[in-house]
Amino acid sequence: MFADAVERIKTFTRPIHSIARFYGHAPIVPGSATLFFVNELGDAITCRHVANNIVRSDKINANYRSYRGKEGEFQNHPDRARLQRELQQKLGIKDDTIKQLYHQYIRCVEGDVTPEIVLHANEHIDLALIRFRNFTRPLYSSYATFLKDSSRIKPGRTLCRLGYPFPGFTNYGYDNYRDTAYWTDEQTRYMSFPLDGMITRLMQNKSSSPEIELSTPGLVGQSGGPLFDTNGLIYGLQSATDQLHLGLDIEDKEFLVNNRRKKVSNYAFLQVGICVHVDAIKDFLRTNSVKFYEA
Repeated sequence: MFADAVERIKTFTRPIHSIARFYGHAPIVPGSATLFFVNELGDAITCRHVANNIVRSDKINANYRSYRGKEGEFQNHPDRARLQRELQQKLGIKDDTIKQLYHQYIRCVEGDVTPEIVLHANEHIDLALIRFRNFTRPLYSSYATFLKDSSRIKPGRTLCRLGYPFPGFTNYGYDNYRDTAYWTDEQTRYMSFPLDGMITRLMQNKSSSPEIELSTPGLVGQSGGPLFDTNGLIYGLQSATDQLHLGLDIEDKEFLVNNRRKKVSNYAFLQVGICVHVDAIKDFLRTNSVKFYEA
C-alpha cells in the first residue's frame, strides 16, 4: 500500500544519530531521531525536543569537562568524597544525568558543516528547523511536498510514518585515557522503519495548535519523521506517543502459566501516535521565510 511512497520519502528523510554517557553508568548509549528536507537549499525540519538535545549538547559536554578538571584538583585530598559531592551539587549532577552527548547527521550534506537550528517560538509546538549552509553538495535527492488542502485530514484515513528507530550503528568508541566517547570512521549502519496508522482524532495541544492522533504509537527514533499518504504527500510530523487508559484492568486473576496457576494483574493502555499538523508546519516555515512545496 505504501511501498512506492516509502521509496520516495526515503530520498529526503535522514537519521540523526547520538551517543550519550551518563553519570553512574559506564556504557555508551546510542540513540536516533529523524529529520526530513523541505527544499533543495538544505532546510530540514525535526521535532523541537530533538533539536533541544542537539542545542544543549555543547553545554552538557562543557559541564563535564569542567567537572573533570575541578575533580582532579582534589583527587588525593583526604576529604575527597565530600568535596566530590559538593561539586556534583554545584554543577547539578545526579545519577542518570547525561555527562556527554554527541550527534551526527547521516547522509544529509557533504562538507564540514555545522547547521543552524531554529526552535519554534512556541514551546508547546514540537517543531524545529535545521538549516544546512555552505555545503559542497546535498546527499539527499528530493524534498518534501506538503498537503495543500488540509480538509482531507479526517478520522478514518490511513497514513504512514517513516523514521529510524532501533539504532544499530556501532561507529563509536571510548577513550579510557581521555575518558571520552568519540565517533569512529567505521561505515555507519542505518535502516528506515515505516509504520502505518489510522487517523483517530484531530486534537489541539496546550497552545491550541492542531495535532493528529494515530491509532498506532510513534516509535522512539521516529521523532521528527514525516507523516504521509500513499502518494507521498506530507500530512504532518511524528512528535510523541500518548497512553490512553482502556479501563480493561484485571487484578489478581488466576491464569494457567507454564502449567501452573498464577494470579496476574494487568492494566491495559492503548498507545497512540501524536503528529504535528501540516498547517502548523507550513505556518512555521512561512514565519522563518523557508521555501517549501505543496500539492
